[in-house]
Amino acid sequence: MECNGCTGRNSLRKIAKPEEVVELIGFLVSPRAGYLTGTEYIIDGGTIPTI
Repeated sequence: MECNGCTGRNSLRKIAKPEEVVELIGFLVSPRAGYLTGTEYIIDGGTIPTI
């Protein structure tokens, strides 16, 4: 996927592939995530700085 200038905005320096996002979604809908509640996941390659 091309996006001129986009990769410089995140710490991973790349655009996420759909398969990478699907991995998290697959986990969240699986029984392994049954104890998770009210959680927010940001999939942005490190664009938004966190603590």
